[in-house]
Amino acid sequence: MQAGTNRKSFGKFAAMSLVAVALAAGGQALAAKKNDTLRFAYDQAPESVDPYFNNVRIGVILGANVWDTLIYRDPDTNEYKGQLARSWRQVDDRTIDFELREGIKFHNGEPFDADSVVYTLNFVGDSASKVTAQQNVNWIQKAEKLGPYTVRLTTKKVFPAAIEFLAGPVVIHPARYYQEVGPKGMNAKPVGTGPYRVTQYTPGKSISLERNPDYFKDSPKAAPRIGKIEIRFIPDRQTQMAEALSGGTDFIMHVPKDQAEQVATVPTLQVVSGETMRIVFMQINTQDGTPAPQLKDVRVRRAIMHAIDREGIARNLVGAGSRVLHTNCFPSQFGCTDEGAPRYKYDPALSKKLLAEAGFPDGFDIQIVAYRERHQTEAMINNLQAVGIRAKLNFLQYAAMRESIRANKEQLTHQTWGSFSVNDVSASTPNYFAFEGEDITRDPEVRDLLLKGNNSIAPEARKTAYKLALTMIAERAYSVPLWSLPVFYVASKDLNFKAYPDELVRFWEMTWK
Repeated sequence: MQAGTNRKSFGKFAAMSLVAVALAAGGQALAAKKNDTLRFAYDQAPESVDPYFNNVRIGVILGANVWDTLIYRDPDTNEYKGQLARSWRQVDDRTIDFELREGIKFHNGEPFDADSVVYTLNFVGDSASKVTAQQNVNWIQKAEKLGPYTVRLTTKKVFPAAIEFLAGPVVIHPARYYQEVGPKGMNAKPVGTGPYRVTQYTPGKSISLERNPDYFKDSPKAAPRIGKIEIRFIPDRQTQMAEALSGGTDFIMHVPKDQAEQVATVPTLQVVSGETMRIVFMQINTQDGTPAPQLKDVRVRRAIMHAIDREGIARNLVGAGSRVLHTNCFPSQFGCTDEGAPRYKYDPALSKKLLAEAGFPDGFDIQIVAYRERHQTEAMINNLQAVGIRAKLNFLQYAAMRESIRANKEQLTHQTWGSFSVNDVSASTPNYFAFEGEDITRDPEVRDLLLKGNNSIAPEARKTAYKLALTMIAERAYSVPLWSLPVFYVASKDLNFKAYPDELVRFWEMTWK
């Protein structure tokens, strides 16, 4: 469905009188509250519920609600607190010792102990396990059991961001169960220690959670208040909106700006928005064997940079809370800077001039692949076509898009990246420029600088290395940094919830009014 059709379709709902909407929604919303069941619709299904074999946002959300980590970072203060670990100690530059909490049980009754931590970390740290987001775990050398509730973790190199990762995507699995069923079994029947446990899962369709009655009281996560969470995977945003308007769902996110603005007047609903850590960018395939050889010419890449009206799209389509970016990272992340990076202003005439100089006075045909925010992709396609770059859209589910990129089949990509909510450049830029699977530039100079930033002990040395790498990426026009992505949430007026910049939905904090 085209973006223009989406807006026309939504107009049918927007045209409904507010009284009619309230009457349609009221009964179902009250029933959900009475049944203590929060109904959540999301557009992307996780490729796996096992957090290590997924990098779609809904999988990250499930990971935070169903599993726990050794350390917890308070989203309001950024203070690190013990979660599954009571305490930790930095023994030397590459060694951390953890004292674990006792008396915690996984959802299947298996006790949490050092074996769980050791098995999980050693399994995911082994490249043979093929964890989807390798940058989350490829710094782990080994975990050792020092006692029933004591673990020693050794990193491959100096990795100052270790604590940040241990407080984010590095969840802990039950050793005996995971060893028995592996990632496929964990996806089929997920088991964690988190505030919610999975009661039903139909891949691609829905997943149901219920409150963990035995959740440990010393966790920095609050004991959940809402009894059940029902999540449906609904790819079509229009269908999601229709469900919200009719009271068939209580919570949706990533609502387009224009729809959120129209829904804000509906008396049964509330709209909450804010900037997130998610960055939006366009990758340009310059590696050997690229299906678009013209992209190897820096003048063509700079022409693409100048062709896109980033300010206009951010203002008119992306919405409040968005900011235009000049480097491939989120500004709050440690090591992120745009100081010294060139600015590519919107200049169609300069874009055409650069194309002519590169031997393409009449432009060329090209394909852009995307998986979300289709209306933003289409706006960029219009910009490119205006200078003669005849871009066509290939719109896919995220997992299919990622595999196509890794197979060197794509030319331009419209990507977003939330860094697994890790507030460090090591969780963002290296994933696309340090020879990981989705690096389609493969510049060894950039790679070496990013790895130096990842593995230097001195904070200033890390910042310097990242700055040089980010500037080099911008100067060589390997990527078009676009904007930060705000999230618009539409929810039942009966729901208390808070939106965070890390884009995590914390079901355990939510309550009914």
